Amino acid sequence: MSKTWRPATQLVHGGTLRSQYGETSEAIYLTQGFVYETSEAAEARFKGETEGFIYARYGSPTNDMFEKRMCMLEGAEDARATASGMAAVTAAILCQLKAGDHIVAARALFGSCRWVVETLAPKYGIDCTLIDGRDLANWEKAITPKTKVFFLESPTNPTLEVIDIAGVAKLANQIGAKVVVDNVFATPLFQKPLELGAHIVVYSATKHIDGQGRCLGGVVLSDKEWIDENLHDYFRHTGPAMSPFNAWTLLKGIETLPLRVRQQTENAAKIADFLAEQGKVAKVIYPGRKDHPQADIIAKQMTGGSTLVAFELKGGKDAAFALQNALEIIKISNNLGDSKSLITHPATTTHKNLTDEARAELGISPGTVRLSAGIEDTDDLIEDFAKALVKVSA
Repeated sequence: MSKTWRPATQLVHGGTLRSQYGETSEAIYLTQGFVYETSEAAEARFKGETEGFIYARYGSPTNDMFEKRMCMLEGAEDARATASGMAAVTAAILCQLKAGDHIVAARALFGSCRWVVETLAPKYGIDCTLIDGRDLANWEKAITPKTKVFFLESPTNPTLEVIDIAGVAKLANQIGAKVVVDNVFATPLFQKPLELGAHIVVYSATKHIDGQGRCLGGVVLSDKEWIDENLHDYFRHTGPAMSPFNAWTLLKGIETLPLRVRQQTENAAKIADFLAEQGKVAKVIYPGRKDHPQADIIAKQMTGGSTLVAFELKGGKDAAFALQNALEIIKISNNLGDSKSLITHPATTTHKNLTDEARAELGISPGTVRLSAGIEDTDDLIEDFAKALVKVSA
């Protein structure tokens, strides 16, 4: 496989393995185990003296193709495919920490991500400090002699804040800490955290990579040394492996990733501009707009906007519910990155477990709404919003 291939070509052909039958589409290897020609061959494989698969919990040919294709796209040396995005996040964080270690995390996180660092990790003696990640000074102030991991999303869920990944990575390198970036909202097409200095990247492949509402999946990407020393044994022994069927489904989804994300992003940008002109909308946050609070950082580290739009309605929760209930094309769902346009009220769904104060700190008001733009006709989506806004009380 050529390293000079561009993303659209990598995502169709990268990492492909073919059996003796020469199939066009990737094969699904639905098997738990593998057989060996001799006892000596089995011994050699378990010793790592010969290459090959041992058990589907450790890896399979179908998963291997998905991992290699993601590595090509991300510019990573190695990867492990997991059963879900949260399995990827949890593995990436816990595999490298022990009791007494310390995490610094941006407070603007998906609810389950925040639970992992704020609630789960402390149960194992791992401390966590949550900060406003937009200010590099906050990262520096939070460092302790025990700090081993910096964790962040950028853009963040759901308010699309953007964090200076290169700046955070520079601070981490000064103390020997690792930066873990959840890159879901940017997609690997618009942002390359490893090129910016991050050490580990995680994705919920459930989102844009599948992008068609079919299956769960996640992936952790890094350099081979880090994966061998930290993730490899954790992955083998705790069992968060992806199903080969899901890996095959994701391989099919990833082929069309550039086409879908391009249309989704165009739709999101036009909808953001439309919403910004509506009197019932208090504010719009979109990484492609010049009025985004971190527009200067976006210009440095992102090559595109996002498929997501965050906006706030003046009428609070009642207005948000009225809008969502009146939409015809756009569906209410907590998922994102789908070919179908989806809309979410974070305060009552994805971030409902946070306190009112915590949500306010993140900029999530009762009127905050998150849109995940799909691939439908742009004008139809804008008309859907226009008709729904009529039903919203001023």
